[in-house]
Amino acid sequence: MTFELDGDVVVAARSLLGAVLRRGPVAVRICEVEAYDGAVDPASHAYNGKTDRNFVMFGPAGHLYVYFTYGMHHACNVSAGPVGRGCGVLLRSGEVIAGHDEARQRRGSRIVDRDLARGPGRLAQALGITRADNGADLLHGGEIGLTPRIDPVTKINTGPRVGITKAVDLPWRFWIADSPYVSAYRPGVVRDRRRSAG
Repeated sequence: MTFELDGDVVVAARSLLGAVLRRGPVAVRICEVEAYDGAVDPASHAYNGKTDRNFVMFGPAGHLYVYFTYGMHHACNVSAGPVGRGCGVLLRSGEVIAGHDEARQRRGSRIVDRDLARGPGRLAQALGITRADNGADLLHGGEIGLTPRIDPVTKINTGPRVGITKAVDLPWRFWIADSPYVSAYRPGVVRDRRRSAG
């Protein structure tokens, strides 16, 4: 199996399921992802164009785009699609398959295996990924590496993305069916500014 990262972002997202993201002794098998398609996707960080924050999404496929969210978590994305389009795939959750002790040192000594990388913030923390890693080349032998899945993924489920308030009905969240490492689905909340301002 090889990646299909530089074409359609939905195809890229599906090809990342079962892939392994590794940093040092810690390796995470990707179990859940979300696709974001640049200027045609209002939920994408790239929707309004290239910025100092999102420039990695506009570069070549296979690079790490890291952002800080909710003031406390980092999230890992893989740049995808043609250069200039601004696509990315959020790595939502995974299974730690190597380096459990080191991942647990980062996540907490009482964290059970299932929850070490179950959710985008937890996944980044288990691997020790921060904004300092933004732009890392994942495909050509760097410190953080991404390798294609070896074992086939027999069934992939799809549904709406988690926690967004725009383009909420697009079924661009993909996960390995029956995986216990998939994060909980939480729909986004659209706030009525008129009501909250009154």
